[in-house]
Amino acid sequence: QVQVVESGGGLVQPGGSLRLSCAASGFTLDYYAIGWFRQVPGKEREGLSCISSREGITYYADSVKGRFTISRDNAKNTVYLQLNSLKPEDTAVYYCAAGSPCSTWWNEYLYWGQGTQVTVSS
Repeated sequence: QVQVVESGGGLVQPGGSLRLSCAASGFTLDYYAIGWFRQVPGKEREGLSCISSREGITYYADSVKGRFTISRDNAKNTVYLQLNSLKPEDTAVYYCAAGSPCSTWWNEYLYWGQGTQVTVSS
């Protein structure tokens, strides 16, 4: 069964770092692109980054470029999102999703995780 599961969220101080994981099952990472999104209550879901299924080409939204890094470990069938230089406005529920093509448009993805909370606060 196709499934993605996020982990790694938590409470961190401004300027700190976290690494989020997206563990995929039911498929390998050369089949679907993986995207990362976040959502704050009352606001639209925001696309952050994605990595393509074919060559692992990456894309970043301007809001996180230079601070967040997406990567994958094919042996573990896991995609990571490294969050650096975190700001209070990064506080949100972070989701990963599987689909095609690599896109920051949430409606193009087929399979979603449950989300993991990231809170940036002093």
